[in-house]
Amino acid sequence: MIVGEQKPIDEILGMVEQYKKIMVVGCGTCVAICYAGGEKEVGVLSSMIRLARNQTDNKIEVEERTVLRQCEEEYVRLIENDLDGIEAIVSIACGAGIQFTAEIFENIPMFPGLNTTFIGYVPEQGVWKENCGSCGNCVLGYTGGICPVARCSKSIFNGPCGGSQDGVCELGKDVPCAWAEIYERLKKQGRLDMIEKLSLYKDWKTARDGGPRVITREDMQR
Repeated sequence: MIVGEQKPIDEILGMVEQYKKIMVVGCGTCVAICYAGGEKEVGVLSSMIRLARNQTDNKIEVEERTVLRQCEEEYVRLIENDLDGIEAIVSIACGAGIQFTAEIFENIPMFPGLNTTFIGYVPEQGVWKENCGSCGNCVLGYTGGICPVARCSKSIFNGPCGGSQDGVCELGKDVPCAWAEIYERLKKQGRLDMIEKLSLYKDWKTARDGGPRVITREDMQR
């Protein structure tokens, strides 16, 4: 899932300081699961904004809405008829959702209420851990299902490096060496020969040349 964290309230208040009527819009999918941008969080953030502003002479009216996904037009359009008089929107979706909503309602200033942090999973209740770097060329089949881009501190493709000692990264005892984990996983699977195969370096510059990446499925298009 995409994991996010709410921005500091002072930063959000600064972004909407000049507006008298705003809407806080949540997203009911990824960031709702990590308790950062769902309906409940919309209510909490809206209350915080009202409380802070209404203690001053600069009063504010805050509308609250949550859609299932801010990255799909059919859901974003559901708030279209509720935007009369809205001077700005604070979106607590991921960065993709914020940008897409801003594109749909391009005449209304859009502000992020979240910092999009990483793609990860839930190892235990209340904990989210990064495990995917969205690099565009997945090598998990060769590394025992452990991503060296996201989980190695140096994103090394042919590890481990000299800073790995006893399965721990040189950054600290709380940082496991991803390549030690890869080795142990491949050993359990009887596939240690995979670690002897050199992976080509990743050309990060080429991967990002040409602007945002786009995937098109013609069979899915209307």
